[in-house]
Amino acid sequence: MQNRLSVVGVPTDIGAGARGSSMGPEALRVAGIVERLRARGLDVLDRGNLAGPPNPWLPPAGGHRHLAEVRAWNKAVHDAIHAELAAGRLPLMLGGDHSLAIGSVSAVARHCRERGHRLRVLWLDAHADFNTFEITPSGNLHGMPVACLCGEGPAELIGLSGEIPAVRANAIRQIGIRSVDAEEKARVHHARLEVFDMRYIDEMGMRDAMEMALGLVDTRTHLHVSFDVDFLDPSFAPGVGTPVPGGPTYREAQLCMEMIADSGRLASLDVVELNPALDERNRTADVAVDLIESLFGKSTLMRHPT
Repeated sequence: MQNRLSVVGVPTDIGAGARGSSMGPEALRVAGIVERLRARGLDVLDRGNLAGPPNPWLPPAGGHRHLAEVRAWNKAVHDAIHAELAAGRLPLMLGGDHSLAIGSVSAVARHCRERGHRLRVLWLDAHADFNTFEITPSGNLHGMPVACLCGEGPAELIGLSGEIPAVRANAIRQIGIRSVDAEEKARVHHARLEVFDMRYIDEMGMRDAMEMALGLVDTRTHLHVSFDVDFLDPSFAPGVGTPVPGGPTYREAQLCMEMIADSGRLASLDVVELNPALDERNRTADVAVDLIESLFGKSTLMRHPT
């Protein structure tokens, strides 16, 4: 696993339906994300925050809310993340809402094509994020990033990587899903996305889900994790704009992160949708940072390394 990290803050809630995730990067910094990763012996540079247009808080136009502004922020994200990858550093994007993953994953996809690497995306989320404007009245683009990355979305967003689609559906594994609209579900099935929803985790366990999700990951694989904090059960992580009960427990989430760390292939990371305005004394940020530490090798296991 790369031990040279660059933290990139993206303080916007431009694609969301609730205000507040723009404060997520600072909440994670207050929770000590940089210091705690450095304490693990990692070389961490905090690049500060990207800049972009303010949130105009307007209704949808042409089926999408704030499309021009979402495009501007995602272009900035794409360029920043691509630059960090080109410099041989692991980019850790602190969002912001989940529409920003269009830019980050597009940058990773471009990098993988340039280096001849195979891409695997782990999408940790309560939602499938496979909506399009035809099937969602809100027009909020944070519900559409997976569809955009798979080439189904507005022209302003689907071509950021230089190729359409940026990512093929068979490169994505979704984990923890438990809130999917009926028409969205049909689109997910049609695209053949591989989804380990909460029923699968309830029946088979997180270990089995992660073994399947990490199957065939090897030394040629670039592993990108897009961690939406609403992946977690809101009983211990309430600070999100779209909480859905019935998510992974704290221990299940820790196991998920530890198994990703054990793969040794983590090469880029998004942390999104933390909403301090809805949190309890930064409790959710503290939990998120704890789990991010586990992604980088912190473990509760009393085992000798193999």
